[in-house]
Amino acid sequence: MVASLTIRDATTAGQTTGEITIEFLTERITVRELIHSRVYQEVRDHNLKARQQVFHGLVQPSDTERELNGYRLRKAREIDWRQQCEVALKAFERNGFLILVGDRQMTSLDDEIVITPGIQVSFLKLVPLVGG
Repeated sequence: MVASLTIRDATTAGQTTGEITIEFLTERITVRELIHSRVYQEVRDHNLKARQQVFHGLVQPSDTERELNGYRLRKAREIDWRQQCEVALKAFERNGFLILVGDRQMTSLDDEIVITPGIQVSFLKLVPLVGG
């Protein structure tokens, strides 16, 4: 059974700044799997759009400039999802962003999330995240 999860990016003031829906093959995932899947999907979406110079994602790729709703690449290129994922996992461990599932804050990459209908997952970015 495929489990679908909508993830919202939000500010600490509660404003939604982005949204992505990801499908999982199981209803139970870890925070690590959530971050991995999110970063993979964002980078995949970007890389499929040839010559796109703005990346919309959790982690700022290296050699980019921050924009209102993304990161401008100096030169259109493919982004390495593995490098982005590594940076995102480290950032989570350093409290670079928070993940809220319902009213519960995830504190470990090994915390388990049970995907149920209507579950709310929010990522709150606290500091700029620079990756690959």
